[in-house]
Amino acid sequence: MIFVLTQPNLANPDALEVRTLPKQIFGRSVTILPKGAPFHRVFWRLVFEHALTRYLIALIPFPVIMLIWPNTALPISQAPLLMLIVIYLFETRVISIPQGRRAELADEDTIGRVLDQLRVRSTAALTDLATRRGIDAGEMHLVVEQSEMARVPPFTYVSVQHDTADGPAFLSLDAAEQDALIARLFDEGLTEDALRRVNFAQSTFLRTTVLDPRTISAHARMAALAAG
Repeated sequence: MIFVLTQPNLANPDALEVRTLPKQIFGRSVTILPKGAPFHRVFWRLVFEHALTRYLIALIPFPVIMLIWPNTALPISQAPLLMLIVIYLFETRVISIPQGRRAELADEDTIGRVLDQLRVRSTAALTDLATRRGIDAGEMHLVVEQSEMARVPPFTYVSVQHDTADGPAFLSLDAAEQDALIARLFDEGLTEDALRRVNFAQSTFLRTTVLDPRTISAHARMAALAAG
């Protein structure tokens, strides 16, 4: 699941206020509310990403056991340490991958290939966007950030963050620009899951490619316009 972080997609665009680039979303006290929530599928994935929701899921066996065997209610209610252990195991073993096993997910050749593909595609996407928008100053950051949850479908944030003269900001992208951005980044040659495996292997879930529009050659700008 890919969600483009841009003002038109959010019911609370103020959540994209940024002081330094790149801005990280996962694991920070930032509430993202997609337009159309709770009818937007991203909304429910974000509910699942919330720690409290995961803790409640991990603890479901306890009330079930108490309903089936009522005599266990008192011992279970007096065992908070057991509940903490269950939550810890759920977080580290069920919906994540232990640190000791992450290196097995991708070898060095795979890591290099995937990250090179991401860098090349991101640079091309930024070049295309800068050309079409007439952006000729201020570093542009294409940020691809993934959830650290495993064994569920990948969840990826994509955004273009721009260091403007007025300060850093998320670029407001229309629907066509969003579609073009996603098409540039991911396809059968580079999938969300392939990137997630590399991210787990390196325990790094935010990837950013930086482009200074002043370095875009006239030839590259012409090529980008011709391709459009």
